[in-house]
Amino acid sequence: MLDERWIRSLHVESLRHADLHAERAPHVLFQASTIGALLDGSFDGDLTFAELAARGDLGLGTLNGLDGEMIAIDGAFLRADVDGDVTVVGPGERTPFAVVARFAPTVEAEVPAGLDHVAILAALDELAPDRATSFAVRLDGRFETVRARSVPRQEPPYRPLDEVVADQHVFELADVDGSMVGFRFPAYVEGIEVAGYHLHFVDTARRRGGHVLGSRSAGPLRARIDPADDLHVELPPAVDLLDPELAASTHAAIDAAEHAG
Repeated sequence: MLDERWIRSLHVESLRHADLHAERAPHVLFQASTIGALLDGSFDGDLTFAELAARGDLGLGTLNGLDGEMIAIDGAFLRADVDGDVTVVGPGERTPFAVVARFAPTVEAEVPAGLDHVAILAALDELAPDRATSFAVRLDGRFETVRARSVPRQEPPYRPLDEVVADQHVFELADVDGSMVGFRFPAYVEGIEVAGYHLHFVDTARRRGGHVLGSRSAGPLRARIDPADDLHVELPPAVDLLDPELAASTHAAIDAAEHAG
């Protein structure tokens, strides 16, 4: 069961697919499945991108079969393939894991130029409202480098995510204008979500992108933050919310899957 820290910081509602309804309120995050299920190789979901679009216009995730890194920005759903090439996701395609928000930022500020990735994230922490344990974020500007990755499409029987990530393709995008979008979650949600920052990148031309492993800003970045009050989690069949007390056992696997490379 979920512990009281969730109740204090973020209202969590678990849903089955039949109970979905369009949620357009601001400061609400919507998630398809859990990162724990993805770690276990649950790479087929029942939620279409048309249904996902009704829940948010900014976010990240993947496609069925773990077919690339998904970036949601300005209401468009994009897929960065194993080589980082970006195409549009069709409304009938489905996702095994995604997080989206109806982006309504309450904080907007400039992050200085010339910062490495750790310093950029520290600057976001400083900008976040004091009580905002969870939020959606968007960074726009010019980057000296973005170190990114994607993974090849998988076929059943599916391997666990940490084994798939061993085959990831890592690439560098240099002197690129674009956007990082994603979320920050507190440490105690690990297993349901990725603790800390989870960011995906797409360039302004919508041609290149992927899961962010590192970066350095070339110019000042426009940062926008949307604190979250609620998280609605749609659970596919046979997937349950992970007890946060068990999340520590998943930390190493999540860290390897999200930050390796």
